[in-house]
Amino acid sequence: MLCGIDEAGRGCLAGPLVVAGVIMIEKIEGLNDSKQLSEKKRETLYEEIIQKTSYEIIFTDNDAIDEIGLSKAIKNSIIMIMEKLSPTHTIMDGNTTFGVAHVEAIIKADASVPEVSAASILAKVSRDRYIVEQDAHFPEYGFAKHKGYGTKHHVAMIAKYGHCPLHRKSFKVKSLECPTLF
Repeated sequence: MLCGIDEAGRGCLAGPLVVAGVIMIEKIEGLNDSKQLSEKKRETLYEEIIQKTSYEIIFTDNDAIDEIGLSKAIKNSIIMIMEKLSPTHTIMDGNTTFGVAHVEAIIKADASVPEVSAASILAKVSRDRYIVEQDAHFPEYGFAKHKGYGTKHHVAMIAKYGHCPLHRKSFKVKSLECPTLF
C-alpha cells in the first residue's frame, strides 16, 4: 500500500499548515499537482478522493508552528499519517523526509505520483476552505483572496492592522520595518 503525502500552507504568513496522506482504493482520473488545477477542478476531485481513498488530513495551527517550528510540525504530521494509515511504502513530495524513517522524498511527486497528487489536492482544498471561513472573522486582511500567503496586499494589511490571531508570529516579513508586529 503506497501512501502519498503532501502539504499546503508551508510558506504562508497566516493560518495552519495542512498535511495530507492518501492511499488509493480506486483509480481517479485527472489528478495532478493541486497548484496546476483550477479551484473548480480541485473541489470536484476532492470529493472523489474522499470517496475512493483511505486518507488522513492533519492541521497544525499557527500557534503550534510558532512553538515547535515548521519542520517539526511537518515531521509530526507525517508520523501521525503513517501511524493512522499504516502504509507499506510512503512517498513525500519534495526533497526531504524531515527525518522520518521509511519515507521516500521525490521532487515534483505531486505531479507524477497519483497518491501524492491526491494528497496535494486534499491538503490545499482543506486549507483553502478553512482560511476562507476565517476571512469572515478577519475581513480586513483579505484571506479569501490570498489564503494567508505573503502577497503585497496582505503585507500592507499587516503593516496597517498588526497581526491577528491567525498570523505566524515566528515568520518574519522583511518589508515590514516594525519588528513589534512579529
